[in-house]
Amino acid sequence: MGKRTSALVTVVSGALLLAGCGAGPSQVTTAAVIDGQVTTIDQVQNLIDKTVREQPYAQQLAAQHKLDLVGREIVRQEVLHAVVQKAAQKEGLTADPATISAALAQGDPLAGPMPEDLAQDQPAAVTQLVQRARDHREALTDAYLEQQLTAKYLPKLAVSVDYTEIGAATTDAETPAPDAAAARAEAFQKVHAYAADPSAIQADLAKGAQGNIGEPLTALSAPATATTPLFGVPANTAFTFQLNPTTDPASWIVGIVRQRSDDKPVPTDQARQPTPQQISDIGVRMLQPYVGDVDYKINPRYGVWDPVGMDLAANANSLQGVVLPVRGPSPAQP
Repeated sequence: MGKRTSALVTVVSGALLLAGCGAGPSQVTTAAVIDGQVTTIDQVQNLIDKTVREQPYAQQLAAQHKLDLVGREIVRQEVLHAVVQKAAQKEGLTADPATISAALAQGDPLAGPMPEDLAQDQPAAVTQLVQRARDHREALTDAYLEQQLTAKYLPKLAVSVDYTEIGAATTDAETPAPDAAAARAEAFQKVHAYAADPSAIQADLAKGAQGNIGEPLTALSAPATATTPLFGVPANTAFTFQLNPTTDPASWIVGIVRQRSDDKPVPTDQARQPTPQQISDIGVRMLQPYVGDVDYKINPRYGVWDPVGMDLAANANSLQGVVLPVRGPSPAQP
């Protein structure tokens, strides 16, 4: 038990420290209704107030008028809490309460102020703020179950993808930098076109677009990519998203997941060790197939569900990408 608890503390601590629907029945008082459980706007505000009282980083966000990020994250974590419960039930995963208790007793990773170095990663920092404001047992249990999903699927998850690239950065000084807004518009247009006619990918490649047909990927060899929708959606799903939104905001990948398997080990000759943050993020991505099992209604003041970000976007214009079922016939493979 000692070794198991120590390992849990190490993994959970490392991950945490690195770390669309209509409105509810009463928009005046309700933030969200999740599987019949109401979260009120007052409850969300109380947690926001708690973060501001206890966390210097939240005080910085307050000074910058960015506490809406905290409110949105609170509702997001409420949704994900319900989703992870459904996923754990279907996957046969459990978190031993005694083990969680021992982890808390040996050094609660959510106690005290958030580490200052985490503030450089705003999304991770906001996630951490809310985890620290929540019930710590519940937050650690959710994190543990998500990491169990990673442990279960990382060694077996493989996909085959057809894709093209849009707006990729160039090292040619004479070539103008791609326009981010135009690249986004093109990516969203392309994903709908590919969903309607999957053969359009091959046509675009024949015209000189960058990309590939039948690109094989395994989560074990590409843990960073395993955090993206490529590994969270079923086969025959069209997608678009940015690979590097911070460093290359005009670059998008658009394509279709042709095949997905998760029932047998993949070769380990190119395996890469995921970081603690990737372990956490892959676990969240593995929840994607179970979001539809949860009945949720979110007040628009907190945004709309974004399946690409596994997050709440401020509005439909802020979505991190799109995933769509393929409606057209699959083309013959070369």
